Amino acid sequence: MLVKIFGSAVYGVEAITITMEVDLAQGSTGYFIVGLPDNAVKESIERVLSAIKNTGFERPRTKVVVNMAPADIKKAGSAYDLPIAIGMLAATQQIPVEELSQYIIMGELSLDGSVQAIKGALPIAIQARAEKYTGLILPKANAREAGMVNNLDVYGVDNITEVIGFFNKSITLKKTVVNTREEFFDAQNVFDVDFNDVKGQENVKRALEIAAAGGHNAILIGPPGAGKTMLAKRLPTILPPLSLHEALETTKIHSVAGKLPVNTSLIAQRPFRSPHHTISDAALVGGGGIPQPGEISLAHNGVLFLDELPEFKRSALEVMRQPMEERKVSISRAKVSLEFPASFMLIASMNPCPCGYFNHPDKECTCAPVMVQRYLNKISGPLLDRIDLHVEVTPVAFTELSSTKVSESSNSIRERVLAARDIQSKRFENNVGIYCNAQMGSKLLKEICVINQVGQNLLKTAMDRLNLSARAYDRILKVSRTIADLSATEEIRPEHLAEAIQYRSLDREGWAG
Repeated sequence: MLVKIFGSAVYGVEAITITMEVDLAQGSTGYFIVGLPDNAVKESIERVLSAIKNTGFERPRTKVVVNMAPADIKKAGSAYDLPIAIGMLAATQQIPVEELSQYIIMGELSLDGSVQAIKGALPIAIQARAEKYTGLILPKANAREAGMVNNLDVYGVDNITEVIGFFNKSITLKKTVVNTREEFFDAQNVFDVDFNDVKGQENVKRALEIAAAGGHNAILIGPPGAGKTMLAKRLPTILPPLSLHEALETTKIHSVAGKLPVNTSLIAQRPFRSPHHTISDAALVGGGGIPQPGEISLAHNGVLFLDELPEFKRSALEVMRQPMEERKVSISRAKVSLEFPASFMLIASMNPCPCGYFNHPDKECTCAPVMVQRYLNKISGPLLDRIDLHVEVTPVAFTELSSTKVSESSNSIRERVLAARDIQSKRFENNVGIYCNAQMGSKLLKEICVINQVGQNLLKTAMDRLNLSARAYDRILKVSRTIADLSATEEIRPEHLAEAIQYRSLDREGWAG
């Protein structure tokens, strides 16, 4: 008997429906899976047969062929266990076949028949709805994630017995219903950290406010213990809240990567990713036999924080250059080419020298000038050009640390950021894909960042003295436009330009001694 059952494969951040044909044929007992399965799929036969036996059902006693179509697409992972098992039970007439074609079924099986979590439940649910399936049956751990998709019946199950009972009409499964909007908006403004925890560092807070207002990349340079990491971790608290569209995009990426916590529905806060400096190139930008999203894609619509930037492999940093400009990363293999979104804010931190105390007001630097220069040269000029704000972080004095004065809260800073972003959203309302000043191209830059003669002279002097590149020139204009937006000023004034120029510390001749 031939039975068709439907599952799904995830490629990039999209899903493709897979048809699994289970056929019982005459001949000696044997089990075969065809249709370009990987080793995990081939090994599913042993898991499936044990799960069927251990739940009290009969395993097939004849030759079984499972075909996974389309046959030219590689099938990877253990999530096909459940549909293969249900197909075998239907082929042996232990389950009626009438309703099988109405459902997408996915799940990994344990030997006792329990169903384990899978990756990519959200894109699978979106595709199931698009193809007008009645419902989706998947592990209970992924039910809330898939339950965000409306007009689709989502059933979470703990074991294969529940699925068999559902099709045999002996069990009624409970639909998973998620009030997406209510949960999303309730969780948007709940943070564990706040800028009022930070004593002093007003100049750094100002720089991060500018970065948040315009979506600019920034690097914090200062000695150990000055508060660089503490400040960076609080940046998401002043960024604009995620829109529902952004939240869905972000959740899809985390779902595909298997990074969503159990029983999570929609990601409500901007991601903050902080990979270790030993990370490989592929882990940072994405890769693998079947490409998976890397850290830059997991930071999509959020912040990628690279602590101790010079300690990262130079090759890993250089592969980020193109995604930073294009806000996406394309990964090509012999048989597949995938594109992952990667629109993130890069926030980096570094010590000014190997010992960390160059230019420290109290402690003496033990590094020779050539060592300091060699340390700074670990970061290439092209990468630095793509970082808009270079911010020097100095140690906090005891009087500020011991002060009982309450610092400005994240909510207060966020209000100014939102006001500036509102100006930008109106400015770019006719420009598709551009939402903030940092995303402006050369054509828009000429139209929007117009400066008067005094500003031109100021910028010319800075370009000559600092020997800035054309890209650094563009960055200064973008930052000055953001500073003007924060002060709700129509034109870019010389003081806005002057403040933007001071955030080019690493361009200054002799900065490293």
